[in-house]
Amino acid sequence: MQLTQALHRAVALRPDGIATICGDRRQTFTQFRDRVARFAGALRALGVGAGDRVGILSLNSDRYIEAYMAIPWAGAAFNPINTRWSSGEIAYSLDDCDTRVLLVDDAFAPLSVELKAKSRSLATLIHIGDQPTPDGMRSYETLIATHDPVPDARRRGKDLLGVFYTGGTTGHPKGVMLSHEAIVYNGLVLVNEGAARAGDIALHAAPMFHIGDFCLFNAQWLVGGTQVALPGFTPFATLEALQRERVTVTVLIPTMMQMVVDHPEASRFDLGSLRMLAYGGSPINEALLDRAQALLPAAQFMQVYGMTELAPTTSVLSPEMHSREGRATGRVRSGGLPCTGVMVRIVAPDGEDVPPGEVGEIIVRSPSVMLGYWGKSEETAAVLDRAPNAGWMHTGDGGRIDEAGFLYVVDRVKDMIVSGGENVYSVEVEQAVAKHPAVAACAVIGVPDPLWGERVHAVVVLKSGEDATAQDIREHCKTLIGGYKCPRSIEFVAALPMSGAGKVLKRVLREPYWKDKDRHVS
Repeated sequence: MQLTQALHRAVALRPDGIATICGDRRQTFTQFRDRVARFAGALRALGVGAGDRVGILSLNSDRYIEAYMAIPWAGAAFNPINTRWSSGEIAYSLDDCDTRVLLVDDAFAPLSVELKAKSRSLATLIHIGDQPTPDGMRSYETLIATHDPVPDARRRGKDLLGVFYTGGTTGHPKGVMLSHEAIVYNGLVLVNEGAARAGDIALHAAPMFHIGDFCLFNAQWLVGGTQVALPGFTPFATLEALQRERVTVTVLIPTMMQMVVDHPEASRFDLGSLRMLAYGGSPINEALLDRAQALLPAAQFMQVYGMTELAPTTSVLSPEMHSREGRATGRVRSGGLPCTGVMVRIVAPDGEDVPPGEVGEIIVRSPSVMLGYWGKSEETAAVLDRAPNAGWMHTGDGGRIDEAGFLYVVDRVKDMIVSGGENVYSVEVEQAVAKHPAVAACAVIGVPDPLWGERVHAVVVLKSGEDATAQDIREHCKTLIGGYKCPRSIEFVAALPMSGAGKVLKRVLREPYWKDKDRHVS
């Protein structure tokens, strides 16, 4: 399996079909392939070799989509960078996997000087924006215009396709290594589930760096669909794009869906072309589902459960389960059924299966399991090589499977928060909070939030004689970590609850917020 094979097939089936739409720009599959092959030639001329990493720091665009194909076409692997990270986090990811070439657009060009100063690896900057190319950068369009197309390197199978960074349990992001096989198989799974069909027009409103949006991109290529790039999400821009381009499928997290559905002008748009709205990150609130189905009566809804380490899809809650009859079963709060070729088990701490209906850790085996974490053999072994289930991905999610095989995520074994579809590891936030000079101790937990699903909440003990406000601590954190990781709420206490072994009892901190919930994640 190779990612680029989908482009070869699309050109054969629909040479004059529209491949990408970005604002006023449209290009056919034939034009798209030519630009991909030429930029791949430029990358090789710049010294990019087999397996080398090429970074992308950009808002959504047709050039981002081209890069996703051109980088493996050149034989390299991509490093899609979270645009919400701080400069320090970005520099860490560049250096961690030795990313020497970075593509940046107009929005992030001003940050490039700081990144060059902080990163040891970064050597070449390529400008993929619409404004004049800044000094010290290579022009993307000039590189395409001045290089001949090169043959596809045809990397495939277990060859590295991309390094997708996610939060780290030790306070540093982890680079999830995904192969061509993992990504392509995941695309095939989504096609099988009905998330992509021939003739689809797919809207990328979620950020392209995110694995959730990338799976939409890949599934649509497999069926020769058209990719519409929306630079950044706003509810109004999304509604406009859905109507203007007659979009048939898109992926949103529930937070985004709520903003679109509840926009005061939503009802005036013609959204009748939308046939499928897939969502993930958390189960949908049923009141929100009611409003969404009222706004989009022709659309089907699909929930996807997974994680970056699984490329990402593990299970799907089908459109049938979102119908009136399906909802009557109560399974709309589940993560659905495991996908074709994906095996899911629920195990106890000793690795043995628990009885049906009981809660344990979710472990997964499929062709989409990651190769490992870049440069982190111990952390890789902890989730992939754990006896007696070596080869199974230990997700760190607590769950159960009901009598019909539906998977429910009910808690997290690992100390992670999912806020607005983004993974936030508590330890990363705790390390940032603790660096404030007035903080003596802190603990970070996830608490329920009606908009974000879960909210990052910090419980802080101040040093004797010191003073700080919640805003002081938030502004301090923004200098160290991405804004979405910073605490949205802060509680000041005299002391943290501790165990006899001296560990913070986070379950005690969480209890007041989750005591009336039937599940401990949102």
